[in-house]
Amino acid sequence: MHVRTLARGLTAALAVTLALAGGQATAAPSLTEDRALAPRVLTYDASASAEFKAAVDRGAAIWNESVDGVELRPAAAGQRANIRVLADNGWPRALTTSLGNGTVYIGRQAVSQGYDTIRISAHELGHILGLPDRKPGPCSSLMSGSSAGTACKNPYPNTAEKAEVERKFGGALLQPALRSAGAPRNAMILD
Repeated sequence: MHVRTLARGLTAALAVTLALAGGQATAAPSLTEDRALAPRVLTYDASASAEFKAAVDRGAAIWNESVDGVELRPAAAGQRANIRVLADNGWPRALTTSLGNGTVYIGRQAVSQGYDTIRISAHELGHILGLPDRKPGPCSSLMSGSSAGTACKNPYPNTAEKAEVERKFGGALLQPALRSAGAPRNAMILD
């Protein structure tokens, strides 16, 4: 959303500049009419996350509410997911194979010690989105993880964490022909 607003403003500024430079004054189409910014869609499979499935879905939803450049969606049946989420008895962790791809383990050890499952889920998904641990840290920092203590229930990334993910996953321009043909939101063409 933030990127879309900026792009509309830049389009309008370009039209004014052209008009002032002696070009013909014609209404410039807005970016949303001509092109749309599309987030990079990453799919996740939480079918093996056992009792943590609802927390994983909420953690993904929090990231979707917080950033524009990437969208986390549950994988369709039979679809290979970018992110696999598993429950185990160890400590929570994420094994990233590349930006946006990897395996998240929602470990029961941290849950049994009193850590919040939604915060754990959002934190581990943050690793897959390219964020490192930031320990020690305050509860306001999602990536402070366990160093914020068991009383911390905040599952939301702070402003700096959101900005870092936006830089890594800035929206791509979707060509108008694809949009009008009813292309799926994840069909991206980079100009």
